[in-house]
Amino acid sequence: MRRLVGWSVLSFFLMTPLISHGKTAAAPAEPAIAFPETTALQWTLDNGLEIIVQEDHSSPVASVQVWVDTGSIDEDKHLGAGLSHILEHMLFKGTKTRPANDIALKIQDSGGYINAYTSFDRTVFWIDIPAQGVPTAVEILSDAMMNSTLPEEEYTKEQEVIRREFAMGYDDPDRMASRKLFATAYSTHPYRHPVIGYIDVYNKLTREDVVAYYKKRYTPSNMFFVVTGDVDAKKVREQIAAIFDKYPRESVEPVYIPAEPPQLGRRHADVEFATELTRLNLAWHAPALTDPDVPALDLASTILGSGRSSRLYREVREKQGLAHEISAWIYAPGAPGLFGVSATLDPDKREATEKAVLEMIEKLKAEGVTADELAKAKKQSLSSQLSSLTTTRGIASDLGSNWILTRNLDFSRDYLAAIQKVTVGDIQRVVRKYLVDDQLSSTSLNPEGSLAAKAGAEKPPAAGEIQKFTLPNGLRLLVREDPRLPLVSMVSVFKAGTLVETAEDNGITELVSNALLKGTTSRSADRIADEIEAVGGSIGTTAGNNSIGVSVSVMRPDLKIGLEILADVLLNPVFPEPQVEREKMVQLAGLKAEEEEMTTVAKNLMRANLFPNHPYGLRSQGSPESVASLTPEQLKTFHDKYLVAKNGVLAVYGNVNAEEVRAQVEQLFAQMPAGEEALTKPAAPAALVESKTVEENKDKAQAILMVAYRGTDIFSEDLPALELIDEASSDLGSRFFVRIRENLGLAYFVGSSQVPGLVTGPFAFYLGTAPEKADQVMIELRDEIDKLAHDGLSDAELARAKEKIIGQQEIRNQSSGAFAFATAIDELYGLGYDHYQTEKDRLRAVTAADVKKVAQKYFLDQPAVTALVRPAQKPAEAASGDAPSASKTPN
Repeated sequence: MRRLVGWSVLSFFLMTPLISHGKTAAAPAEPAIAFPETTALQWTLDNGLEIIVQEDHSSPVASVQVWVDTGSIDEDKHLGAGLSHILEHMLFKGTKTRPANDIALKIQDSGGYINAYTSFDRTVFWIDIPAQGVPTAVEILSDAMMNSTLPEEEYTKEQEVIRREFAMGYDDPDRMASRKLFATAYSTHPYRHPVIGYIDVYNKLTREDVVAYYKKRYTPSNMFFVVTGDVDAKKVREQIAAIFDKYPRESVEPVYIPAEPPQLGRRHADVEFATELTRLNLAWHAPALTDPDVPALDLASTILGSGRSSRLYREVREKQGLAHEISAWIYAPGAPGLFGVSATLDPDKREATEKAVLEMIEKLKAEGVTADELAKAKKQSLSSQLSSLTTTRGIASDLGSNWILTRNLDFSRDYLAAIQKVTVGDIQRVVRKYLVDDQLSSTSLNPEGSLAAKAGAEKPPAAGEIQKFTLPNGLRLLVREDPRLPLVSMVSVFKAGTLVETAEDNGITELVSNALLKGTTSRSADRIADEIEAVGGSIGTTAGNNSIGVSVSVMRPDLKIGLEILADVLLNPVFPEPQVEREKMVQLAGLKAEEEEMTTVAKNLMRANLFPNHPYGLRSQGSPESVASLTPEQLKTFHDKYLVAKNGVLAVYGNVNAEEVRAQVEQLFAQMPAGEEALTKPAAPAALVESKTVEENKDKAQAILMVAYRGTDIFSEDLPALELIDEASSDLGSRFFVRIRENLGLAYFVGSSQVPGLVTGPFAFYLGTAPEKADQVMIELRDEIDKLAHDGLSDAELARAKEKIIGQQEIRNQSSGAFAFATAIDELYGLGYDHYQTEKDRLRAVTAADVKKVAQKYFLDQPAVTALVRPAQKPAEAASGDAPSASKTPN
C-alpha cells in the first residue's frame, strides 16, 4: 500500500489519500525487517468523539490532527459546490472567542505550522508544533471544530480567494487532465466531481448553506483526533475529554452515495488546452482498498511503472523514447477504484504511447512477472511505508488514514503482510481479471489545435551527534547515527550550479545531474535502477544555484550496496550520447512546461532583470538554445572539474555505525580525484543603477506580480534579520496577507521569498491576483513594502517570526534525509556542518532596531525590479489604464 496518504500523479488535483509508490531494484537475500506495530492508544468519548495518541519522544515535536469524516462526496443536494473545501478555508476565520487571524498567530507564536486539506471522503486539519505547544494546538483545533462563527465579512472575502483558486486550477494542465480522467471513468459516483466543485455551482451558494453543512457534519461523533510525538497520551486524552465534555452526541444523517454501475465498454476522451505537451491517462476500474485482490494489483502497478527499472520506464521512455515521464498507480479508497498509467509526452506521440502501454499490459497478462520482479516490488512497498514514518506528521497521517478507511490502526502492517503473501500467479490473475478492454478509460489533454490537425514500533532511541571525517583526498564525510528506523540516507553535494554557468552552457548543471544516472563504466542505467530498487532503495540527483548533488536512500542491511552505487555514479559516469540526448529532450520539455507556470515565468523575468549579465539571472534549467547545444564531452568536462573530493561533502545519516561507514567510504572513494575547490571567489553581480518595471504577457486567467531587491549572501551578518523579515512577510498573519488578501481581497496568495547564495541573491515580494486588479494591487504592495522599509517589524511580528523559524527547523530535522542535506550544504559552503546549532542564538539576538536598519538598507536605499506577468491588455484597457511607473518603486 506504500502510503495511504501518499504521492500520486493525481494527488495535486484530488487532494485525497492514494496508494502510492516509492522506489526500488535487484534483490539479494531479504533482510529481517518488519513494519513496526503501532503503539497508539485509542479512546471513544461518550459523545462519540474518538481520540488516537501515539507517544514518540525521539524529537521535541508533535503533530495534532483532526479528521472530519466528511468530504466532497458527502455534500448531498449541494454536490459539486465544494462545501467541504469552503469549510477548510473558513474554519480558521474566527470562533466565538477568537477573532479572525488569531488562530494562525497563536500557532505561529508557539513555533508551529497550521494547515488543512480536503478530499473526496474527509477534511483534515493539522498543526505541526514543538512539543510544549501541544495543549495550545489541541485547544485551538477543538475550538475551530466546534465554535467557528463563519463571519459574513470573512465569507465574502474568502469567496474571491476561492475563485482565484478555481482560476489557478483552470490554468494547470495536470489538474485539468486528472479532472478529465475522473469525469470519464466515473459516470455516476461522486468521484466524478472535483473536490473544489464547479465555479457555477459554487457561485450559487450562500453563507447560510455553508453554516447548515457545518452544523450538520461537524459533530463529535463524525470526527476524531490523532496526536503523535513528544506527548503524554493520558494528558492529551484528559485535555480533549475536558474540552468536549460540554458537547453532546448528535445524530449524523447518512448521505446517499450512488453506486457506480458496471462499465460496459471502453471510454475515450481527448480535449485541447493551452499547453505544449500532452498528458495521457489510461485507467481501469479496480476494487476497494480492503478487497483481497488490491495487494496484487498494487504490486502489479509497481512492476509496471514505479522507478527507473520498471517495465514502462525502460520500454516506453528509455527504449522507444515516446514519453518524457511515465508511471503506473492505483487509487482505491472506495469502490470502484482505479488502476492507471499516466504519461507526459509530445502531442504527436499520443497514439504510439497508448499503443505501447497497452502492449506492455498484454505482455504482462500473457507472461506474468518474474520472481525477482515480485521480490523487488515487495521490498519497495516496505521501504516506502517505512519512509513515511520519519516524521510525526507522517505517523499521524498513517494512523488517521488507517482509522478513517478501516477502523484498524494496524492496517498498514496488515496490508504489508498481505503484500508479502502475493505470488507470481496472483499478479497474473488480477491483471487478467481487471485490466480488460471494456473497463478502460483513455483520456488526454493536448495542445490547442493538435486534435483539429489530427482530425484532418517501540519508542526509538535518540539520534547521535554529527561526526566529521576528512579523507586523504580531501573529501569531507559527515556521519550521524540514528537508530530510530532501519533506514539510511546518503547525500553528496559539490559546489557548482547556475553560479558556474554562462549563457552558452546554461542548464549544464541540470543536465549533468540527470545524466549521471544513465550509466557508468561498469553499470548501465538499467542496472543502476535494478540494483538500487531491488533493495527497496532510491537514487536521485539535485541541481541548484550553487551546487549539484546525488542522494541515495536504502534500508540498513543494504548500506554497502547503496554506497557502492553512489560511488560508482560519482566516480565513473560515461554520459552515453543516446541517453544524454534523451535527457536533453526531457529538459527542453521542462522548459516548455515552465512557460505554463505563471509564477515561474515571473520569477525568471525578475531574475533576468535583477541580475543582468550574471549567472543568477539565468534560468536554472537553461535556455532552449543552450541546452540544445550541450554535448556529452561538455558534461564529462564539467564532471571532472566539479565532482572532485576537495569540492565535495558526503553525509551518511541513519541506522549506521560511524566507523563502519568511514571504513567503507575510504575504500570506495579512494580513487576520487582530489581536484580543486570551486567558487572560492565567485563574481558578485554588478550594482543596479535604477529601479524598473518589466512585463510579460501570458494567455492565462491570473496575474503574478513580484517586487524584488538585491538581498544578501549566506555569510552576511544581515542574513538573520532578512530571514526574520522573510518569515514575517510570508505567514498567514503577515501585514501583506492581512491587508492585501484578507482586508482588500486583492490577491489569492501573497508573501515573500529570499534566496541567499555564495553571492548576493534575490529578496522578492510576490502575489497572485486577477488580471484586472494587477495595477491596483501593485500600488498596495509597494505601499506595504515602503512601510516595512521605514518601520521594520513590530515586537509581536518579530517574536512570532523567531518562533516560527526555530520551530520549523526542529520539525524539518526529524527527517534524516532533509537533515543530511541541510548540514552537508552548510559544510560545503563554509558555514560548518554544525551551523544549525547556533541558528537559534543568532535569530534570538536580532532586535527590532536591527530589523529596521536592515529593512531600510535593502528596501529603501537600493533600486528594485518589478516583474508583472498577466494576459495582454485589450487596446481599450491599455488606453484607459494608468499603470504605476517604475519611479513609484521604493528605492
